[in-house]
Amino acid sequence: MDQEQTNFASLTDTALSVWTDVLVFLQGLLTPGWRQNQVLIILALMAAAYVLKLVTEPRLQAWARSREGWPKWRLRLIVQVRQRLLLIFFALMAWFIYLVMQQVTWPSRSYWIGLAATLVTVWLFIGFAARIVRNKFLRRLVSWSLWIYATLYYLTLVDETTAFLDSLDFNIGEVRLSVLTILTALVVIGIMFTAARLIAQTASSNIRRNEDISPSMQVLAVKGVQVFVYGAAILIGVQSVGIDLTGLAFLSGAIGLGLGFGLQKVVSNLVSGVIILLDKSIKPGDVISLGETFGWINSLGARYVSVVTRDGKEFLIPNEDLITGQVVNWSHSNEFVRLDIYFGTAYHDDPHKVRAIAVEAAQRVERVLDFKPPVCHIVGFGDSSVDYILRFWITDPTGGLTNIRGNVYLALWDAFQAHGISIPFPQREVRMLEEPSEKHPVLTLQDGAGSRS
Repeated sequence: MDQEQTNFASLTDTALSVWTDVLVFLQGLLTPGWRQNQVLIILALMAAAYVLKLVTEPRLQAWARSREGWPKWRLRLIVQVRQRLLLIFFALMAWFIYLVMQQVTWPSRSYWIGLAATLVTVWLFIGFAARIVRNKFLRRLVSWSLWIYATLYYLTLVDETTAFLDSLDFNIGEVRLSVLTILTALVVIGIMFTAARLIAQTASSNIRRNEDISPSMQVLAVKGVQVFVYGAAILIGVQSVGIDLTGLAFLSGAIGLGLGFGLQKVVSNLVSGVIILLDKSIKPGDVISLGETFGWINSLGARYVSVVTRDGKEFLIPNEDLITGQVVNWSHSNEFVRLDIYFGTAYHDDPHKVRAIAVEAAQRVERVLDFKPPVCHIVGFGDSSVDYILRFWITDPTGGLTNIRGNVYLALWDAFQAHGISIPFPQREVRMLEEPSEKHPVLTLQDGAGSRS
């Protein structure tokens, strides 16, 4: 009880001290003199900056739209400049007025102008620097926290504000937490996360450029670096603000147990993803078939695998399905893929000649390999045709299978037309028979085979 009364008294004293300083400042503004003149100059600079913003913003936007072919980061930078034109113009004019007044009059008569110019410059720097934080929530948190701290720092109110926020505390077991501790932890963790992201991106780019590492091991190494760097950022950020993690061990254990039951599928997919990376069964660029899905591996994620099909669809297949289901990897051990097509010719055509013509036609098709030559075999004698199978090899299944089969069929058609090879097709004959005892003719059907040559 005594501790609470002491905290409340300290909080009241701090608030009264800040309120007294605000009243003194406002009273000084109402008194004619150089302090009031500086405030009027600052207001005039704000109005002039606003007018300049209205004049230049449409022109800057039109100029940016005419920059075709520029990298995205340049266009984003122009957008950020356009959004801060008011502060930029104000800072430039305020610094100019401040430097001029420093030379022509007493330095104290331009103190507030210099302070305003400094604050706006710092705000601009923080706004541009905070763009490296990708997460929108963390970016806003870091930006506002740094803006507030910079403002309090230059107004010499850091100590009073720190004491006020630290007095707003509560306990979780033996751990004491205050508003100051929580805000500091969030800001530090946000900065650590940004640094971790930059480190992870640099390490990932170096790993991907290393040709001695297989694609699947590159993905595994990148994921490992990200987990380690981000985990270290959280631990360092929390411990840097004085939070003892041992006091939260029991609570974190209970939370982890609950999440373990609720996120079994997620954990299963994470473990399956690690297994896929370790056994190298699939890797980015592989062509796979899973059920009705046929495409190539675009990326390996922690929870799913991205498979892009020929029609542009992107399937996100859970890692567990790739472990427990039957997957056809067309390029697991090598890039060679054999394709088969079936056709038939008439019985009066020489099969030796047909085989030679079919092999020669397939060899002329682009994408069909020469060093693994096509082969053609008789597979049966059908009702109306001699049946053949033509086998050939390719190394680029990502280029499509249907189109290469179609090109080979077209090459066979042209070759057969040129050499007089007939392609049989079923046909049905209708005969009309006259019988003396019947007034009407009798229709009979007879199946047979025709041919195209």
